[in-house]
Amino acid sequence: DPEGNSWEIYSSGYRNPYDMDFNTDGELFAYDADMEWDLGSPWYRPTRVSHATSGSEFGWRSGTGKWPAYYPDSLPELVNIGPGSPVGVCFGTGTNFPERDQKALFICDWTFGTMYAIHMQPHGASYTATKEEFLSRSPLPLTDNAVGPDGAMYFTVGGRGTQSELYRVRYIGKENEHRGIAKESQFDQKLSMIRQHLETFHASDNEMSESEMMKAVNYLQHEDRFIRYAARIALEHHPVEKWASAILNGDLKSTGVINGVVGLARQGNAGIQTQLIDALDSLPFGELSTTDQLELLRAWQLVFARLGPPSEEMEQKLAAKYDPYFPVRQTQVSSENGSKDPWDINAVDALNRELATLLVYWKSQHIAAKIVSELQKENSVLSDQDQLNQLIARNKGYGRAVESMLEKQPDLQQIHYAFVLRNLKQGWTLEERKTYFSWFEKASKWSGGNSFQKFLQNIETEAFENASEKERLAIEASGARKPYQVPELPKPVGPGKDRNLSDILTLAENGLKSQRNFENGKKMFAATRCIVCHRFDGDGGATGPDLTQLAGRFNLKDLTEAIVEPSKVISDQYRAMQVVTFEGKVYTGRVLSESEDQFTLLLDPEDATKFIDIAREDVDEMVAAKTSLMPKDLLKSLNDEEVLDLLAYLLSRGNPNDPIFRGR
Repeated sequence: DPEGNSWEIYSSGYRNPYDMDFNTDGELFAYDADMEWDLGSPWYRPTRVSHATSGSEFGWRSGTGKWPAYYPDSLPELVNIGPGSPVGVCFGTGTNFPERDQKALFICDWTFGTMYAIHMQPHGASYTATKEEFLSRSPLPLTDNAVGPDGAMYFTVGGRGTQSELYRVRYIGKENEHRGIAKESQFDQKLSMIRQHLETFHASDNEMSESEMMKAVNYLQHEDRFIRYAARIALEHHPVEKWASAILNGDLKSTGVINGVVGLARQGNAGIQTQLIDALDSLPFGELSTTDQLELLRAWQLVFARLGPPSEEMEQKLAAKYDPYFPVRQTQVSSENGSKDPWDINAVDALNRELATLLVYWKSQHIAAKIVSELQKENSVLSDQDQLNQLIARNKGYGRAVESMLEKQPDLQQIHYAFVLRNLKQGWTLEERKTYFSWFEKASKWSGGNSFQKFLQNIETEAFENASEKERLAIEASGARKPYQVPELPKPVGPGKDRNLSDILTLAENGLKSQRNFENGKKMFAATRCIVCHRFDGDGGATGPDLTQLAGRFNLKDLTEAIVEPSKVISDQYRAMQVVTFEGKVYTGRVLSESEDQFTLLLDPEDATKFIDIAREDVDEMVAAKTSLMPKDLLKSLNDEEVLDLLAYLLSRGNPNDPIFRGR
């Protein structure tokens, strides 16, 4: 509807798909953002390109609520990109580029100054894809791209007070071959047509005939995931009484039963819950494929989350049935579902996460001991070095940041275990409780995004609240629960003096040409208390933005201005709010998280443990502060050499071998 008078939800479950485009087949693709604050957590989702089919759901939820890609009621990404900030995208259609690039989707990353070419190949009812770095520079804050009438590609840079620029990309070679372009097979064309036909029934006014409905039921067990998904969405647009019996009383294979129950749980009512439980309980978990096992565990979640919790008797029955399978070991899992994407979870870890989640929910008497045992094991790290090296190779600054994070790499599996176990109130021994809370000391040394430490604190706090009074006293007495401590900070030599922006730029013009001191710059980053709020090169606080990649987005003038005049441009993510309650209490701080009922306000930017939860119904007034939480006189106590070393340190992204420390 070009007039915008009639709206419908076509695809959902994104964080922020800044831009999207259609290919020549009329298929839609979107470039979705990550939540960089989630880095280091099992629910971190990298920036990604998705094939946005009719009715698709990609499972992005705030914080810990994100769905993994293997859930049957969602669809997987086309390709993961990694940390970044998605902006403009366009297909190469209309360029005079080689044919392979004409078919590619070109996506722009503002943060790391990189444009990728996404090369797609038809695969089943969707596509597979690979990413290729098309162009990059540091800094190159890309904002958008488009194909011009002359067959060239144009792109712009700028944003957040930086200089705007326009560039043109031309192809000047001579192409005489197709460079291995994959043609869509007749089989793939047939599968795409099946999906597209099923999608015509995603509109409520397009009713299925009985024969079409039975075909859709049969497609629930199709080997192609996109066809299974399209069939379920089509059925969900029709009354469940017209297709429920075909799921529950038919002769479907396990794949069809599971996906059918998922649809019935989403659209049905509590009156059919017993039938759904019986259908799932009849499936032999140990004999299923890995895909069916994962989808079955998700189906159990939906049956209880959507239709009501199980009885105590049912909890005991299901806990006893699934307890022997946890933890799954490598030898128990089939080889399917393998992935070489470092951002993807392997099948063993995925099964263990879902089993642990359900066994805690079913109040298993053995799950606390099993999970605590897993928490005491050696940390697991990313093992696919080839893919990891591809990420590091994006540019030197990004590579340095990744290498630094790997030095303090979190164990994602252990974090998930600690997260789900926080809800278990019974079935612990006192020693298991102590061991569990001691784990947080180990985890606090790991590195992650701005929310990482807050996530750990929230998990620990909720687990502590769910312990008995006797257990809480014992945990505190044993010293197993300790708050985060800010380290002792060094002092600048000085003497300092007042400087304005012009003074510092004049000082830096010649001063940065001489050899600077990396260690002294690092020391000044701490002496000015920057390290208390900001992470840099894998170290520092988590209440402010990570400054490691600052040099990739800001030139010297922009960087200096941000330090000297922090209130001139305040990012919405870090703006302070002043809250006045009906009781007359006044709070000032940054909103860390929010829901429909309440929000969390960080009261002290130098202490991530000082926050307050405020109910929305208690708020009389809430206004944005006009001044930055960052003080404006940070450089006042430094002498000229200390200022120059600090600027050099920030511009180096934490690399002691940067040319700025060798002189120019």
